[in-house]
Amino acid sequence: MTGPASTTEAHGDAPSSPEAAPLLKVLAVDDEAPALDELAWMLGRHECVRQVVPAGSGEAALRVLHEEQVDAIFMDVQMPGLSGLDLARVLSRFTTQPPIVFVTAHEQHAVDAFELNVVDYVLKPVRDERLDQAVRRVVRQVSGREPAAASADESIVVELAGVSRLVPRSEVLFVEAQGDYARLHTATESHLVRVPLTTLADQWREAGFVRIHRSSLVALGHISEWRTEGGRTTVVVGGHELVVSRRHTRALRDLLVRRAQPLGRAGS
Repeated sequence: MTGPASTTEAHGDAPSSPEAAPLLKVLAVDDEAPALDELAWMLGRHECVRQVVPAGSGEAALRVLHEEQVDAIFMDVQMPGLSGLDLARVLSRFTTQPPIVFVTAHEQHAVDAFELNVVDYVLKPVRDERLDQAVRRVVRQVSGREPAAASADESIVVELAGVSRLVPRSEVLFVEAQGDYARLHTATESHLVRVPLTTLADQWREAGFVRIHRSSLVALGHISEWRTEGGRTTVVVGGHELVVSRRHTRALRDLLVRRAQPLGRAGS
C-alpha cells in the first residue's frame, strides 16, 4: 500500500464503558496490507476507539497528520522510506505530538523507542489483552491521568518465607528470566516473581529498563561500566557483570553514549 486507506469506524462490538472517554481517533500505520488491516480491525473493536484512520506508509501517515487531527498513532517500526522511528522523530518537533505506540515484530528497537518517549511498545503477533493495555495507557495520557513519561515509582509484591513484601521498582538493578518467572535483583537480595520477563520489559520500559539479552533486563540508571573484550560485550550493574547479546549491543551502546554526552561536555 502506498497511501492511506479508507477510514474505518469502530463498529462497537465491545461493550461500552463509562470510563472509556475520551474516545480516540487513531491513526494505524503499517506498510504490509494484511498487518494494517488486522491492526485497524483490532483497534476498531476496542471500546475506547471511535475511529481508525489507516495509512500504508510513513509518508502517507505524515500526509494524514497534516490534513487532520488524531488522538494517537499505532505504527510499525520497520517500513521502507520513512520508518516508524523516523516519523516519531519528525513528530517530536511538532508543537503538539499525539501519543505513539509502536507495533512491531522487532524488539531490538525498544531502546530507541524509549528515547523517543513512546507510550508503549507492542510486539507482534498482537494479542488482544496486550493491545488493550496499550490503548488504555493512551487514554490515560490523553485524559491527563498519566504523564508522557511515567515517573512514579511502582512496588512489586514478593513472597519471602511466607511473608508478602513490597519491593520498590527503583531498587531493582536487573531482572533475569527463569522460565515463566522472573528474578528481580536488588543491591542486597533477589526475588522470584510469577511474571514473564517479556511482560516486565513491556511494563517497565518507560521507567528506564531495557532488554540487553533474551534472558535479562537492566535498569539503565544502574549501569556503571561497559566492557568489550574479544568480541564479547558486558555491562556491570551493582557489581554484577551481565552479558549483552549482539542483537542488543549497538542500540544499548548508542543509548549509553547519548546519555553520557551532557556529563562529558560539562566536565570539559
